[in-house]
Amino acid sequence: MISLADQLLVLVMLINFIMLGTSRLAFAIRAVAAQGVVLGIIPGLIHPFSGHLLVITVSMIVAKGLFIPWLINDAVRKAQIRREVEPFIGYVPTLILGAVFTTLAFVFAQKLPLAPEHRELLFVPASLATLMTGFLLLTTRKKAISQVIGYLVLENGIFIFGLLLTEAMPFMVEAAALLDLLVGVFVMGIVINHISREFSSVDTSRLQALREE
Repeated sequence: MISLADQLLVLVMLINFIMLGTSRLAFAIRAVAAQGVVLGIIPGLIHPFSGHLLVITVSMIVAKGLFIPWLINDAVRKAQIRREVEPFIGYVPTLILGAVFTTLAFVFAQKLPLAPEHRELLFVPASLATLMTGFLLLTTRKKAISQVIGYLVLENGIFIFGLLLTEAMPFMVEAAALLDLLVGVFVMGIVINHISREFSSVDTSRLQALREE
């Protein structure tokens, strides 16, 4: 089961590169939804089955794989945008940065004083690589919706690291983390709708043109 979990983590990192390299928002949303479903499956592969584990797994798949992507798709439809046309950094340089950060994540993970049972697993490097992917999406994209996707990927990286500590984390802490994610998405949805209604654009770089009277 652990080897299967590592294979799924490799898939998670491949999805990171898909999101870094695509300009189509709909495709990026489907990619982050697929990543959420994969992350929802992994806890069941590394921990003994229990009612608590079942609740977390179902919550993850429904929230990250279905509900949140549906909210973002609805925002895309209302804002009437399809592509991230002019990111701050081009797609090829972003992919190269993603590859560099992923390599550094593996190198850095080897330097950490991890427990012996965790040292050979991919959870820490996959977590760091996914965190950096989310950071790249947040900082290199202009569209607010693309930045929401970056926020989700960033949270996915935190969740991967937390998988190593699931047995030590009470259910309420996990539920609170999920609630924080939902609140963040709702807040970003409100921001997107206001930007779209007032400025007919969700390009956050245009906000730099605002000046006080």
